[in-house]
Amino acid sequence: MLTYEEVAGLFLKSAASNALVAHPEHWQNARSLEREFACTCHTGSCEEAEQRCACTVSFGWSTLDTALSIEGPAGICDFFHEPDQNCLHLHTHAVPPLVIDLSYVLPLNGISITEEMLLTLTQTLRLHASEHSRRTNETRPGVTMVLHEGRLQADALTLQQRVELPIWHPAGMHGLHEGLEEYARRLRERQKQIAQNSEEDDSSIVADDPRPEDWLPQVMDDVCQDILQVIETLDAALSYNMPGNV
Repeated sequence: MLTYEEVAGLFLKSAASNALVAHPEHWQNARSLEREFACTCHTGSCEEAEQRCACTVSFGWSTLDTALSIEGPAGICDFFHEPDQNCLHLHTHAVPPLVIDLSYVLPLNGISITEEMLLTLTQTLRLHASEHSRRTNETRPGVTMVLHEGRLQADALTLQQRVELPIWHPAGMHGLHEGLEEYARRLRERQKQIAQNSEEDDSSIVADDPRPEDWLPQVMDDVCQDILQVIETLDAALSYNMPGNV
C-alpha cells in the first residue's frame, strides 16, 4: 500500500538529499477528495531564485489511486463495478500511471534576444534537457511573452516534462519505460496466458506485485537528480548563448 503522503514525502526527502531547495504546497478538493501536490524547486538561495531557473513538480492523487493502493489491480474492478474474476481489468496493462509533471521556468531578466537566437536557444535547451533526463518521456520547450512599451518581448523560457510511474502496473517495474514493441510482446503473452487459463477452467489471477515501496525511493532520487542537472544545464545554456558570449 502506498499513500499520497508517502509519495509526497519521498519526493521531498529526495529533493533535500540532492541539494534542491523545495517549497511544497498541498490542496484537497473536499467534494471529490482529489488531492494535488505542487513543489517549486531551485538551487542556491531563495533571494536569488527569481533570477535563476526553477522547476515546479506536481502530481494529482484521485480516489482511484487510493483504491489501487489498497487493493492493487483488483481495485479497478472494485472502483467501477462488482468484482468479477474474468474481468479484463484484472488482466490489463492499461492501468493509469502516476503522472508527475515537471515545469521549468528560466527567466531572461530583461535580456533582449533576437528571434533567430530564441529559436536556437529553445532547440538547444530541449536537446540538453533530454540528454540529462533519464526518467522523463516527453520534453516540450516554450517561450512566455510580455508586452513592454507596446512591443512583445520574450520574458522567460519554459520547459515541460513528464514522468510516468507505473505504481499500479500489473507488470511492476517491467512497465517503467516499456517500449511499444516490448509492450506488445508482453500483451500477447498475457492474452495467451489468459486463454490457457480459460481452457483449463482456472480462474486464478496472474499479475506481478508492483511493490512500489521497494523501488519508488530510488526512482524519486533519479527524478530529483534529473531536475538538478536540467536546472544547471538551462542556467549554463542561457549564459553561454547570450549575445556577448556567442
